[in-house]
Amino acid sequence: MSTTRTETAAAPSRRRALPPLMSLSERAADRLRTLYGTAHAGQTLRISVGTKGCSGLSYDMNWVEAAGPTDEVVTDRGLTVLVDRKASLFLIGTTMDYEVKDLSAGFVFINPNEKGRCGCGESFHV
Repeated sequence: MSTTRTETAAAPSRRRALPPLMSLSERAADRLRTLYGTAHAGQTLRISVGTKGCSGLSYDMNWVEAAGPTDEVVTDRGLTVLVDRKASLFLIGTTMDYEVKDLSAGFVFINPNEKGRCGCGESFHV
């Protein structure tokens, strides 16, 4: 008795394109251009996520001389920022902006992965 086996070639599944790891708003890009051209010339902004605050995670930024072995290089609007690979899952699709308020100014993150923030705004959770 002979059994015939029919094989069908499975069509390659279409993978949904991932959003960019991070993007910069025009205000953030303008501020970074200024910083890269003055006080932090020769350095690159490195973004990571650490544990802190009541919600558990916080954005950390520091200046580095060169990319580390675990850094993702993000280029947007002609500028480069580095993202710690361990932070990538938390930051996919995030936009970095720059806000100027009456008594403060600084970079802020618009992160579609955030599920909530603590009351003081220092930390977030996904």
